[in-house]
Amino acid sequence: MCQAADGGEACMTVLSLRLLLLPPVPTALTIFWTAFLSLVIAVSISFFKNLTMSRSSRKDGEIREFAKLTGATTRDARRYLDRHRHLDIAVEAYMNARENLLPAPSSGQLEKVFNQYKDRDDDDITVDGTLDLCSDLGVDPEDVVLLAVAYELQSPRVGRWKKTGWVQGWRASGGVDSFDGMKAAIPRLRKKLGSDAEYFRRVYIYTFDFARSEGQRSVAIDIALAFWSLLLPHGLKGGALRPQDYGGDDPMKADAAWTEEHTQLWYDFLTEKNIKGISKDTWAMFLDFLRTIDAKFEIYDMEAAWPSTIDDFVEWARQRLKPQSS
Repeated sequence: MCQAADGGEACMTVLSLRLLLLPPVPTALTIFWTAFLSLVIAVSISFFKNLTMSRSSRKDGEIREFAKLTGATTRDARRYLDRHRHLDIAVEAYMNARENLLPAPSSGQLEKVFNQYKDRDDDDITVDGTLDLCSDLGVDPEDVVLLAVAYELQSPRVGRWKKTGWVQGWRASGGVDSFDGMKAAIPRLRKKLGSDAEYFRRVYIYTFDFARSEGQRSVAIDIALAFWSLLLPHGLKGGALRPQDYGGDDPMKADAAWTEEHTQLWYDFLTEKNIKGISKDTWAMFLDFLRTIDAKFEIYDMEAAWPSTIDDFVEWARQRLKPQSS
């Protein structure tokens, strides 16, 4: 205790020091901010913990998908994903690395098979050799898969195969180096053509020059219809022609997109209007058209740069699709 009067000033000094040393009395505001900061810290810890678990789960899923696509071990899958970050890039890098380690396919075997079907009076495989090849492969000459084969081997036109394209094409198509390898490649190419949208596009665009008669700028309508009748049903069935929304925020629904009934409308229009030939522009843009148009042709932009044949078809089809008044 402090003594009286004469020590008053000293006593006040001591009391002041003691008050300074006492812990501060928490106010309501202090309590609130302490609790708030504790909550923020707890939430942050939980968030980053869940984020880490989510990333780990996603990484495990990518490893499983990588192994499924490539046949690689889990160790190799993890190594390539760590290095390349993105699944598609990692898969491509792995496949390229593996191809570089594989022995090159034998050109001699491929040339031997080519010579077996080559025309005696020509340097190329021609129509007769093509028919024999199809028979030995067990493939109908009108099977759509032959368009994929022609694309892979860069056949210049129907019923003609050149040795350079034959050898290089088969070697690039999964390292095929024998007739058995060719037979095994057929179902793989058929599936890829039906399900892979980008691969379908490449084969589809290639088909125009493949089908066009030498010296002609357009494809005769009967030839165009024949090739459409091969390609379109296959792409619709396999999913390669699934709808794509190139303009707008709402993707089209599958049940509101192009169907075989629309394909028939297209055929009927071309026949009714007595269209003689299909230009390269119309052939190419028709693929974009059927991938983006809705079932009733309501979203079609007549001011866009579509070929006039497609403009005319839309007007014609809209009339056919109108509900008939009783």
